[in-house]
Amino acid sequence: MTVILESRLPALTLVHETAARLADAAVPSPRVDAELLVAHALQLSRSDLYVVDIEPSEGALRRLRLLVDRRRSREPLAYILGEWGFRRLTLAVDGRALIPRPETETVVERCLVHLRDRLRPAVVDVGTGSGAIALAIAAEHPGARVLGVDSSLAALSLAAENRARTGLDRRVTLLDGNLLDGAGGPFDLVVSNPPYVSPDELDSLQPEIRLYEPREAVIGVGLAERIAADARRVLVPGGRLVLECGDGQAAGLTAELARLGYEDVLATPDLAGRDRVVEGSRPA
Repeated sequence: MTVILESRLPALTLVHETAARLADAAVPSPRVDAELLVAHALQLSRSDLYVVDIEPSEGALRRLRLLVDRRRSREPLAYILGEWGFRRLTLAVDGRALIPRPETETVVERCLVHLRDRLRPAVVDVGTGSGAIALAIAAEHPGARVLGVDSSLAALSLAAENRARTGLDRRVTLLDGNLLDGAGGPFDLVVSNPPYVSPDELDSLQPEIRLYEPREAVIGVGLAERIAADARRVLVPGGRLVLECGDGQAAGLTAELARLGYEDVLATPDLAGRDRVVEGSRPA
């Protein structure tokens, strides 16, 4: 099925035609993606598409064609748009790091619950990637000092850009490191969204993940357990460890935290109802 985007079409007609092209390429949620791509190409807000009567320029239509071709190739929408919302922040995103996801907002929420009675908590985000978790915690807890650690220099460069755009340079520090090695401490909170997809699951992932997101940020086995084993070394007594995990992994990770001596171990579901966050405290 081929749909030609002709010039000088109303914005909603462009949305309709774009959605058809995306659906033809088996893109999930083609209508939503079409609205966002058309709005981006026309430099409008998504809501403007329904109220502004415009005649797109040839340049805007060319931009749209390029954007649609990229999405039809299953490049992630967030990478095409160049930015993505995460809690209260709008972050730069590209192929240097994993795209922040809604389920990870639950991780931040659990962190903030633990930190709410601490005036100046020290936090370390292991595998910070784009900086989403570290920056969200700093943005929502004005006293928090956060260290973001990553072994990818490319990811750290993106995190640095996001730190600058959010104005959190003074309270978020970035470190090139492997897990908690060299992170120092002590910390009131250790948090991580480590890679948790096994290599044999790679072929079952959506093309957006399999073909475009950095492999080292997706594929990983046993990293959450390694972080849990080492976190007690850097946590203050009563400090909290908060970990994101994959579908079906919460029960095993909960048992591992209990085995390692963590207290008040619990699992929290994400917005889809799947146990996504496992946490526990170092004994006081």
